[in-house]
Amino acid sequence: MSLLRPGKRLTLRSVIGRGNLVVALVAVTMASVSLTLLGVLALRVYADHNLQLIARSISYTVEAAVVFNDQTAATEALEMIASTEEVADARVFDDQGHLLAQWQRPETGLVTQLEMQLARTFLEKPINLPILHQDQIIGSVLLTGHGASLMRFLLSGLAGIILCTALSAWLALYLARRQLQGITGPLSRLAEVAHAARSERAFDRRVPPARIAELDNLGNDFNALLDELASWQTHLRSENENLAHQASHDSLTGLPNRGFFEGRLIRALRNASKHRERVAVLFLDSDRFKEINDSYGHAAGDAVLVAVATRVRAQLREEDLVARLGGDEFAVLLSSLHKVEDAERIAGKIISSMALPVKLPDNTHVLTSLSIGIAIYPDHGATPGALLNAADAAMYQAKRLSRGGQYTAQSEHFAANVQTRS
Repeated sequence: MSLLRPGKRLTLRSVIGRGNLVVALVAVTMASVSLTLLGVLALRVYADHNLQLIARSISYTVEAAVVFNDQTAATEALEMIASTEEVADARVFDDQGHLLAQWQRPETGLVTQLEMQLARTFLEKPINLPILHQDQIIGSVLLTGHGASLMRFLLSGLAGIILCTALSAWLALYLARRQLQGITGPLSRLAEVAHAARSERAFDRRVPPARIAELDNLGNDFNALLDELASWQTHLRSENENLAHQASHDSLTGLPNRGFFEGRLIRALRNASKHRERVAVLFLDSDRFKEINDSYGHAAGDAVLVAVATRVRAQLREEDLVARLGGDEFAVLLSSLHKVEDAERIAGKIISSMALPVKLPDNTHVLTSLSIGIAIYPDHGATPGALLNAADAAMYQAKRLSRGGQYTAQSEHFAANVQTRS
């Protein structure tokens, strides 16, 4: 069994159209053939009856000529009647069976020959009728029918068949189109929506209602399936976004984590190198976090971290980034930095934001402070690791200089000698 290639598959429109056309042509052909056969049979009966009447008319007319054995009178009478009727051959015999008179229709061409052939094929044998005189048989008449009427009937029947076939083909195609509008239209729209859902993930499109109940139910079921797919896609997208956010953000503060921060820092350094700009990295550490965590509990420590994250974010520009590196350590990325003083100014704003107490879950308040270290690209490092290490070292220097509320910035000398800090 051979399988059709995708490009050779039949469409539903062509299948239904061909089916309707074949059914119509078969029906018309069968009806036409049946009517033609019935017509031929009826015409045959009519022709035989007509020949019987002609033979009787001839027998009455030639009766006197046969009695007196007048060949001339018999021939004239025979020709007078046979020439005006559908007779191919007419003969008159006496009581001895001798031919007394004969008339034959002249064969003028192919049509006449065809008519004669039809007569021999469809009509019965020649009519043989006795000639009576005073109830005695004095002779006989032998008539052979002519196929002119049969020829006209068959030609008109053929023309009728051709006309009916053409009308039936047109009607079949018209009905097929109307049927296709009700069947293939909804199916085509359903196929378009299904293709859009498969190729474009367009789950928001819907199949319109159809007039046919089964197709309408199919469309409704497909729309319900699309509703479920759309809901599933929304849920899956939300889950993916949540997973992506969780993978790149801190679950407590909602800030980006170390991996996200380092990725952004790499892109910022690449862009700064291309445009010869400066980038600042701030390393932040809570001064009293361990004390607060031990005295008030982990919930208090979490509240302090959330407050620090909120206050630091509020002091930054929209294009800046703050991330939680872990524990009570935070990092700030200041891209497109025009001068070092801008980083020091932002660090000062962050320290000032810690002046207000932090409210704990038990409605008590505590004060916290930050130590901040600043490293500048390219002065203190050209890689993310070098800048973070430099800012971390500067932060520890700030912790030693004061218990809190201070920041230090690396100098060029610090990058070469860790023991000297500015």
